[in-house]
Amino acid sequence: MTNNEMPISPTRATTLTTNLTTVLTRITTASKSAARPTPPPRLVAVSKLKPANDILALHNPPHSHLHFGENYLQELLQKAALLPPEIRWHFIGALQTNKCRPLAEQVGNLWCVESVDSVKKADQLDKGRGNLWEREERWKDVPLRVCVQVNTSGEEEKSGVEPHDAVTLCRYIVEKCPRLQLQGLMTIGAIARSRGVVEGKENEDFIALRECRDGVVKGLGMEEGALELSMGMSEDFESAVRCGSDEVRVGSTIFGARPAKQDAKIKEEVDAGEE
Repeated sequence: MTNNEMPISPTRATTLTTNLTTVLTRITTASKSAARPTPPPRLVAVSKLKPANDILALHNPPHSHLHFGENYLQELLQKAALLPPEIRWHFIGALQTNKCRPLAEQVGNLWCVESVDSVKKADQLDKGRGNLWEREERWKDVPLRVCVQVNTSGEEEKSGVEPHDAVTLCRYIVEKCPRLQLQGLMTIGAIARSRGVVEGKENEDFIALRECRDGVVKGLGMEEGALELSMGMSEDFESAVRCGSDEVRVGSTIFGARPAKQDAKIKEEVDAGEE
């Protein structure tokens, strides 16, 4: 089935587009109230465990949304095969080293891998992208963007490098991975910190990532603004925007509650009467 033939429930499409409009409005409002007002950041609609039909509903006009985030390799591969190549995929989940090469070489329109936290993973992504360059002429010399994930909260269960190790990994990517483009730094902050932020105060994790980014830029001799900040999710994206985030990753606020992984469907069947 091609994406043009994929059924979309009008009721579901209306719900999704309304939710997306609301989130975009909230992002714009937050960007205007930031200490240093900036253009609204990029919105990655996190579509993990949601069917391809939902993604297509938001990619279609009127929104024509481009940036979608996934957490699992197999799910991303299946959805990318079903959906338009114009979609810009972000891999935002914890990434195993042995999954890096197939991820980078099998999804040409993979726009960014945001969870790089080791030299080994960077190496495998670089090699995978190189394989893609050799196999498909249209992707040749198009680098794969990556973000270094930083564990700003110090939680043991969170992935990411320690802030003081970020410069070393970033330097390795810039100097040793010619098929990768260092896009910026990413963090998944502590939920408790997000919920505990009072009006007028900034989230500690967001401050830490901003300071870490500034340290990397200085350490690598880059120009100000050369690296982005990817921070902020459904519970705290407005706070992240006010702290200077260049990208927020919002899922449940747009798509609603997620099913259990074993119950998720790559493509939803839609009753003929709903099309």
